[in-house]
Amino acid sequence: MRIHVLAPQLINQIAAGEVIERPASIVKELVENSLDAGATRIEVQLERGGIKRILVRDNGQGMSAEELPLALARHATSKIASLSDLERVTTLGFRGEALSSIASVSRLRLLSRQQDAATAWLLISQGDAPISPPAPAAHPVGTSMEVRDLFFNIPARRKFLRTEQTEFGHIDTLIRRLALARPDVNWQLEHNQRSILTLSAVDESAHHTRLAEVLGKDFAAEALVVDEHGLGFHLAGWVGQPTMARSQSDRQFFFVNGRLVRDRLVAHAVRQAYQDVLAPGRHPAFVLFFTLSPTAVDVNVHPAKHEVRFRDSRQVHDFIFSVLQRRLAAGTLALTSAPASASVQASAAPPPASPAPRSFAVHESSSAYRAAQDLQQPPTAAEEEVTAEKITEAPLGYALAQLNGIYILAQHRDGLVLVDMHAAHERICYERLKTNWAQGSLQRQPLLLPVTFNVTPAEADVVEAQQDFFEQLGIGLDRWGASQIVVRELPMILGEVDAESLVRDLLADVIALGSSSRVSDEVQRILATMACHGSVRAHRSLKLDEMNALLRTMEHTERIDQCNHGRPTWIKLAMTELDALFRRGR
Repeated sequence: MRIHVLAPQLINQIAAGEVIERPASIVKELVENSLDAGATRIEVQLERGGIKRILVRDNGQGMSAEELPLALARHATSKIASLSDLERVTTLGFRGEALSSIASVSRLRLLSRQQDAATAWLLISQGDAPISPPAPAAHPVGTSMEVRDLFFNIPARRKFLRTEQTEFGHIDTLIRRLALARPDVNWQLEHNQRSILTLSAVDESAHHTRLAEVLGKDFAAEALVVDEHGLGFHLAGWVGQPTMARSQSDRQFFFVNGRLVRDRLVAHAVRQAYQDVLAPGRHPAFVLFFTLSPTAVDVNVHPAKHEVRFRDSRQVHDFIFSVLQRRLAAGTLALTSAPASASVQASAAPPPASPAPRSFAVHESSSAYRAAQDLQQPPTAAEEEVTAEKITEAPLGYALAQLNGIYILAQHRDGLVLVDMHAAHERICYERLKTNWAQGSLQRQPLLLPVTFNVTPAEADVVEAQQDFFEQLGIGLDRWGASQIVVRELPMILGEVDAESLVRDLLADVIALGSSSRVSDEVQRILATMACHGSVRAHRSLKLDEMNALLRTMEHTERIDQCNHGRPTWIKLAMTELDALFRRGR
């Protein structure tokens, strides 16, 4: 076949294959157009999961009769006019391909009216058929876009659609995600003439209300608030506590300048922030809004606008990671507890010059770290006296008793606190081990027989250019010839490890991300194992002063809400919950 120009209709259908995967893709494009038009009320009506009919109606600024035919033309848009506009896109849509692609594979009715227009205008398109001229019609200010019989003229594409319920589920999820990003908009979703979702607009100060409506009251009540500026970035939203992790990543919502995206860089940063507090195989839940200059992000990298590219990806990654890591480290105590008075702090926290309570200290021996088993010194009279004021101000209250040698029961100003003493002490030991390791240098262990293996010339170049980076990780290696690497030293703490496999994985990370955390991750795993063996064991009897010492240490330990395996270390039963158990006040 000789080179030839494709027919316009075929071009549109090829573009439709990129933009329109399923009915949810159409809803996304139409709703984003409504938001770009300034709509404050959006109604979505569906029949048979959107396969038979999709109607998106808004109260936006509308279009004139002259603009309607252009709206269905390829590469026609009101959102950009020059290359400089493309470099700082602030709207959700900008390509000018969505409506033409949708019109090429469906029966479309476009009805729109502007604020000062005497009448609305109707435009009808049916796949390959010529578009009729706009005709006067009745319609309030705004736009209605009706799409019927999706893929009626491409039966092969229609066969790939799923069941009605599956297709509707994708649309329902999409609308809820968009509603999270725009709490100032009224949303209404109907399916087969049945109301599914109705959300009233709220202002930014009541964004938490929209969060509860979309993701449930439990998530809204327990999620940790994030709001931090820096480096020209702003990260805000909510991150679920590790105990709220799920088996699927279905509650991960990340918005860049209001645009819902899926980004591997962001996913890696979030995963790293949760690495110390999440059980294996679990996925964190979060709703995060990332804002930066439009010139620092390229949104023109995916036909369906699902992905973006950051100008300085490493800086973005590190900012997101550091913000989330600090927030997760602070946990719930930083927000839910009242500040302790000076007298309480003096009794709760040991003086800077003195060591931590001996029963919960971690000591270094010739082999590893172990927990001292000797008891604490008898408490002073001031320590034995637990006043009502102390109970009110202590974030975790004061110990009452020990249950079956496993749990500590503490009286809190709001009710009862239960602590898993082994899990809590395990986290304390782990955080101290990490601090000690970070403050020192990694001891190296020369290999009895250096490990030599072949790599690509590009990988060998990376080894040569990143010598300082590998030195910091405690790995001694050299380039040998054009495509060979010699590993001479490894960190002693790693013990027996496959040197070639480790270095190859490190190289892959450095090439892809600019750095690697594999050695650090392996060290953290070893430290976690040591902390587990060094922490106080279950069924060990503790005195009240030892229990209180553990509570006070917990209040000053990062990530104390979970142990190293992602299990909760403490929970609180509020007085209202206790009263409900005994039906008090009924």
